Amino acid sequence: MAVDHTQAPVLEALARYRKAGEVSFTPPGHKQARGADPMVREVLGDAVFHGDLLASGGLDDRLGRAEVLERAEALMADAVHASHTFFSTCGSSLSVKAAMLSVAGPHEKLLVGRDAHKSVVSGLILSGMKPIWVDPQWDAERRIAHPPSAEAFERAFAEHPDARGALVTSPTPYGACADLRALAEVCHRRGRPLIVDEAWGAHLPFHPDLPSWAMDAGADVCVTSIHKMGSGLEQGSVFHLRGDLIQPTVLKSRADLFGTTSPSVLLYAGLDGWRRQMALRGRDLMGRALDLAARVRADIEAIDGLHVNDRTDFCGPGLAHDFDPLPVVIDVSGLGTSGYRAADWLREHRAVDAHLADHRRISAQLTHADDTSTTTVLLDALRDLSRHAAELRPAPEVAVPSPGELRLEQVCLPRDAYFGETEDVPASAAAGRIVAEMLTPYPPGIPAALPGERLDAPVVRYLTSGVRAGMNVPDAADPELKTIRVLVEGNG
Repeated sequence: MAVDHTQAPVLEALARYRKAGEVSFTPPGHKQARGADPMVREVLGDAVFHGDLLASGGLDDRLGRAEVLERAEALMADAVHASHTFFSTCGSSLSVKAAMLSVAGPHEKLLVGRDAHKSVVSGLILSGMKPIWVDPQWDAERRIAHPPSAEAFERAFAEHPDARGALVTSPTPYGACADLRALAEVCHRRGRPLIVDEAWGAHLPFHPDLPSWAMDAGADVCVTSIHKMGSGLEQGSVFHLRGDLIQPTVLKSRADLFGTTSPSVLLYAGLDGWRRQMALRGRDLMGRALDLAARVRADIEAIDGLHVNDRTDFCGPGLAHDFDPLPVVIDVSGLGTSGYRAADWLREHRAVDAHLADHRRISAQLTHADDTSTTTVLLDALRDLSRHAAELRPAPEVAVPSPGELRLEQVCLPRDAYFGETEDVPASAAAGRIVAEMLTPYPPGIPAALPGERLDAPVVRYLTSGVRAGMNVPDAADPELKTIRVLVEGNG
């Protein structure tokens, strides 16, 4: 039966609520903006408050008989070829935890790509799962990690046949993609589910020239942040389900463990509207974005000292399987400076915010919302950066370890280390100790060290030299990394 994607159940219910002039004696206490602070109303506008009401007893009746949310989720599932879709107003950080707990429980094994986001590590800490880390594919020349190969997951399953499933991050924040079809086959041959943290892939289902979308590639659960590459509001996330390896009631129950009982209707509306927009116009919008990205990439490549990482850089044997061109990843090492300094200069002098910054790169994320008005600003700013590069030299050195040095031994469960007896020791004395906190360069939010791993000197040097160079490590008890939190001896 054909599905009518012109419908937008959440938006339509909001319009009905406002037209009916309903008077609420329920939360939220601002009562449709009337009680909000005048400056808040001036800055945000009353429309924000008019869309902020209870999901049950406001948007829908107290029993949910209009099934507003359920109908919106069903339309989203149809748009992206999933069997079931669940909306989350707590971001993909919640969604990925729900997916993990639908596959494995305390002390059970889950295969996880070691380039996982901090939210995955949080899920390990809360659940007590035992991670079996699968190493990413490392580009030694560019010093960047790409998603693990299907062969690496195959070897991990062979060594740990009792693992309950696998989790991979694809695309990475840099746009590198895993071979999801091959990985799904590795999992399904064993009757195990595949979870894909596809937070950066909301746009992938809507154009054939983009990398394969997780649901089409055979994944069982896929987590997507609509606010990252889509038109949703911050914290707007969805998780999708296909196949029969995970029951939808189980996935929904796990999400309820973490989710709020006061979900934001504003976020629901953003998710609903994004689905409608993409279902009706997605191919055209994404086609324009791809054409724009191609032109912008070529223009940046012509700027002295800048190089745009492209398919030939990221894809190939031992590297990524596929590549999303919309995260425009720019290598600034030819300017003799770091990504940290380049990003700071762009914000201070040209009011341009780069997305990622690392020891040698920045990322200028493009979406369907960009056009020549925004990209002209970007290109002018980058040309100006190139002209002022001498002011940013020399960049402080960041001691990036080799892959062998970067890979730490997992001594105990992340939960046991995080909740164990800890002490803060000088960074100079931390090598050899079991770390009890996440040490996460942010963005992109991939822990360099996580609870239960034994620190080594190269990783400590990498983090401390990175902080001196401008790296942000906000999770650490001491973000300056003069001290590091470790397990007390004898508790590891």
